[in-house]
Amino acid sequence: MNGIGAVYLRELRILKRRAGRHLLGMTVSPLLYLIAFGAAMGGATRVDGHTYLEFLLPGLVAMTCMTQSYGAATEINIARFYLHVFEEFQSAPISSAAYVAGEVLAGMTRAAFGVAVILLLGAAFGVTLRVGPWFFLAVALDAWVFASLAVLLAMLVKSHASQSLLTAFVITPMAFLGGTFFPVEHLPEWAQVPLYLLPLTHAAHAIRADAFGHPPNPADFFVLSGAGVLVFGVALRSVGRARD
Repeated sequence: MNGIGAVYLRELRILKRRAGRHLLGMTVSPLLYLIAFGAAMGGATRVDGHTYLEFLLPGLVAMTCMTQSYGAATEINIARFYLHVFEEFQSAPISSAAYVAGEVLAGMTRAAFGVAVILLLGAAFGVTLRVGPWFFLAVALDAWVFASLAVLLAMLVKSHASQSLLTAFVITPMAFLGGTFFPVEHLPEWAQVPLYLLPLTHAAHAIRADAFGHPPNPADFFVLSGAGVLVFGVALRSVGRARD
């Protein structure tokens, strides 16, 4: 626990020092989406009996949770390539499991702040989501999956350019195709199959279901849990190899 706390505390201090910048970054993109897609067409368009703005907000929660938790990869890269903090962790009595857990917790904390920003923005636009235990579980699993993915990919890349490439080919397509802006069910069946393999699709579905008062789909939580265990385990192996 001491090792986890050391890694987590370092990331929290960085987050505190850059709190204003992070909050601004967490606000701008969702605000633009709410204005461009929500306010402009939110009243005229209805999806599954809800206004488009009501449909959009849970998707933005899932997407923001993904992007903010995955954003931990940038801090890890800076620590590895420029500050050489990872080398200090290598020489310290901190296990690979403690390092991964600390970084993942830091990513999940960033995601929690991002989700709070989305909920506040939604309230400003007149949309208040129902927030229950399934909502929080889906958010936590969503953040866990992508924070673990951040650690994994940060250990594999050799430069910031490589990290940006992975973001462009992995995170960005998932953000737009993972059920955030439109129901996956409205696509042709051949397109639905690969999209249902994406963790974000299940996160958006689970968050939206609880926000609308629908019963949870166990498959969503099963996929998210399985993806989290898999990615966390591979991240653990990647950190162990990087230490070697």
